[in-house]
Amino acid sequence: MSFRTTTAIDYIEDVSPGSGALPPRAWYASSDAKTLSLNGSWRLRLSATADAEDDAFAQPGYDAAGWAEVSVPGHWVLQGSGSFGSPIYTNHLYPFPVDPPRVPTENPTGDHLYIFDLPADWPSDGGSVLRFDGVESCARVWLNGTDIGEFKGSRLPHEFAVGHLLKPAGNVLAVRVHQWSAGSYLEDQDQWWLPGIFRDVTLLHRPAGSVADFFVHASYDHVTGKGTLRVDSDVDGRVTVSALDIDVATGEPVTVQVEPWTAETPTLYDGVLTTEGERVPLRIGFRTVELSDGLIKVNGRPVLFKGVNRHEWHPETGRALDLETMRADVLLMKRHNINAVRTSHYPPHPAFLALCDELGLWVIDECDLETHGFTEQAWRDNPVDDDRWTPALLDRAARMVERDKNHPSVVVWSLGNEAGTGRGLTAMAEWIHSRDSSRLVHYEGDINCRDTDMHSRMYASHAEVERIGQQLDGGTERRRELPFILCEYGHAMGNGPGGLADYQRIFESYDRLQGGFIWEWIDHGIKDERYGFAYGGDFGEELHDGNFVCDGLLFPDRRPSPGLVEYKKVIEPVRFAGDGGMVRVTNRHDFADLSALAFEWSYQADGETVASGVLPVPATLAPGESAEVKVPEPPADVPLGAETRWTVRALLAADTAWAPKDHVVAWGQFPLLSRQLPTVAQSAPPVLGERLVTLGPGSFDARTGELRSIGGVAVTGPRLDVWRATTDNDDGAPWQPDLRLGPVWRKLGLHRMRHRLDAVDLSDDALTVRTQVAPAARDLGLTTRYRWTSDGTRLKLTVSVSPEGDWPVPLPRLGIRFGLAEADRVRWFGGGPGEGYPDTKSASLTGRWESTVDELQTPYVRPQENGARADVRWAELGGLRVEGDPEFWFTARRWTTEQLDAAAHRSDLVPGDTVWVNLDHGQHGIGSQSCGPGPLPQYYLTVRPAEFSFVFSTTD
Repeated sequence: MSFRTTTAIDYIEDVSPGSGALPPRAWYASSDAKTLSLNGSWRLRLSATADAEDDAFAQPGYDAAGWAEVSVPGHWVLQGSGSFGSPIYTNHLYPFPVDPPRVPTENPTGDHLYIFDLPADWPSDGGSVLRFDGVESCARVWLNGTDIGEFKGSRLPHEFAVGHLLKPAGNVLAVRVHQWSAGSYLEDQDQWWLPGIFRDVTLLHRPAGSVADFFVHASYDHVTGKGTLRVDSDVDGRVTVSALDIDVATGEPVTVQVEPWTAETPTLYDGVLTTEGERVPLRIGFRTVELSDGLIKVNGRPVLFKGVNRHEWHPETGRALDLETMRADVLLMKRHNINAVRTSHYPPHPAFLALCDELGLWVIDECDLETHGFTEQAWRDNPVDDDRWTPALLDRAARMVERDKNHPSVVVWSLGNEAGTGRGLTAMAEWIHSRDSSRLVHYEGDINCRDTDMHSRMYASHAEVERIGQQLDGGTERRRELPFILCEYGHAMGNGPGGLADYQRIFESYDRLQGGFIWEWIDHGIKDERYGFAYGGDFGEELHDGNFVCDGLLFPDRRPSPGLVEYKKVIEPVRFAGDGGMVRVTNRHDFADLSALAFEWSYQADGETVASGVLPVPATLAPGESAEVKVPEPPADVPLGAETRWTVRALLAADTAWAPKDHVVAWGQFPLLSRQLPTVAQSAPPVLGERLVTLGPGSFDARTGELRSIGGVAVTGPRLDVWRATTDNDDGAPWQPDLRLGPVWRKLGLHRMRHRLDAVDLSDDALTVRTQVAPAARDLGLTTRYRWTSDGTRLKLTVSVSPEGDWPVPLPRLGIRFGLAEADRVRWFGGGPGEGYPDTKSASLTGRWESTVDELQTPYVRPQENGARADVRWAELGGLRVEGDPEFWFTARRWTTEQLDAAAHRSDLVPGDTVWVNLDHGQHGIGSQSCGPGPLPQYYLTVRPAEFSFVFSTTD
């Protein structure tokens, strides 16, 4: 005999999308019909299993006074200071046994209660609809004790007819939310597992004759300049657009002269859909998307996506975002020249798409579907190839398309992400194509492009992308005839991504390559009093993927990372090339001329601007065209021997909806006269004392030859340094087939190099220290000579390095490290204002910069090598001035590289009494091997003989 509780839970493991919900329909922000937000403070009772409690809580009169309170929208695991459980992060592993559609008995279940009164002016006629915009992962709903249905599809809307159940006061809305359900198998996206009612809950009055579903068709003919509008509506009505003198019945097409919508010129026309019972404002953008000549074209022109993948994220509220946060995201994207977003890997809050319409972003709208964890069993039992699951897949596709079909920003539908292949995906593609022929369909996993309209890859190497551009990639004939996008590339985990400029060069070289989308927009760090920001494993998860969840162009608090600044530079829509007294200006927009921009030039001598003016660039310069513009003659009063260069900028000529006047859109620099390298006449001989050797302003240990001070400034070191705290991209991903240098560097022992003193020699004009720098247990090393000379006031160090043995890999860095007892303010002439490495320094602007030591640090969520300023001519800090021959990378921090390397969180880094300074002759490239290719060969720091010099003096 078996016994089970009477609490009904079979729906949790039912593969169907649910029951009781109304058919999906178009979203709109507002209308003249009444609405009531049910967001706010809800009562919560959390149970460890789905059947721990019966349904009595849903009945009116139930006493929930002893329950906790949570905010809706919200995730219960991010509230209650841990008393409601903890978040779980996995990249692709299901955090429960894979036995579809079964889920664990241990299934955190949140019973939610909300009691509300209807406003006094709530109409008594018509009906009402209860709308949930997002609940993870499965919900069952009661209103005033009546079970109205249950649903799955966490990032999709669900509506229920409830007008017959409402009463003027004391309405009891009860929602039982289960963390795990059959739907969880379809939602294995790379993100935190966060249960709860995380999007809006709204009650909508539906007057008699109100708007139901409607479809705004607004095409544009680029030949005639005319747009054709037709609004299909389930309920008859009229459509008016006053600016276009349009007043037509629904279903009736009308053609008029219009300005088209593009991401660069997002022209929207305000209209109204009026039915017998409701007026719905419309925001209409006229544009035509097509696959033509093997290219994705909008309004007759190919587009180049300069995109980013965007998960919804806030460090305190998770995927529960308010409108201000969404707007902040779009503004940041626009200000950093991003023109496209892929809504990885689910439809976003619908208000985000309205912002994309308004401010101008191309959107790939992706369905709430990923079954990545089935890769662990070679895709066996994958739901997308199991007919039992196809209704759920089609339901998810329909809820996305119907909700978002009236957004002009949405130009591509995506079936989902990393869900393998199967009949269910084909069914989704066929349904979408039949429902909406005005957009294209994407799915990266469709290798042969049987169901999709473009060839898509993720993390392909530069060489592979170039082969695809050259149509040398093979594949089916259909695939070879389609455009190509990199739906994910440039994995922005930690320091990086590197190689973006090289990708962009390839994109711009071949028509077939239509750009890509950086992975991803923001680090998913959770604000945490222990660590600052927490990542996978910080909550004691059984399975987790560490800081792989922190791989964005924004830090969790939405501060731009150096990667975002680099990307802005790489994809800027205006390009400059200098040649003598001429600047070649190229318009890299797809649609816009340059009339929205103002141009200026400036002239620098040794990093300081000595003259500036207006650059007369033709405002009508069309997309893809170039113009030669003459710059003025250089100023005559520039100091003799100064290093000089032109800097030109493109700025917004007036305030826009996304940035103020004078916002810098693009810039370029062109050197004229090269710098004079520092020289030191070898005129001061070393003087041997009892324990010290004095050479000009320098004092050295007589036994070891180590520098002790310069002009009274105490110095620890310097000595050769080849180690850096490995970056996420150095360490790479375990599944990467290519050599991952971080682990190899550690295996070789480069993090524990020994310094053997071979000789300290004094001559008439120099102090020379000879050493061998090598790791224990290895027969390779670096023979290193430090040669010190002085002219009496300055001290020159020349470092000569000769490799010994068979070095199988490049070095992390090559330079010197020393310590200063006191240092705070830093000045330098070189690249800035932010960090830059060999393959991440496109945005490094040569000039004079100032900072503090603390401000030089880049706050990656997992500490790692950071903060190097590139192409530095000289730097001043702690009373010292250092000049380089040649230019160098400069880093200063209040902890050692070893301490940085050992830290797992920012909170592990405790400032010490010494500021450690690295002056690097070379740095190895960054790449994006945390989930992509490593650095290109030209950015390798190959082990070979090297010589470099630094001149030290005091700043007084």
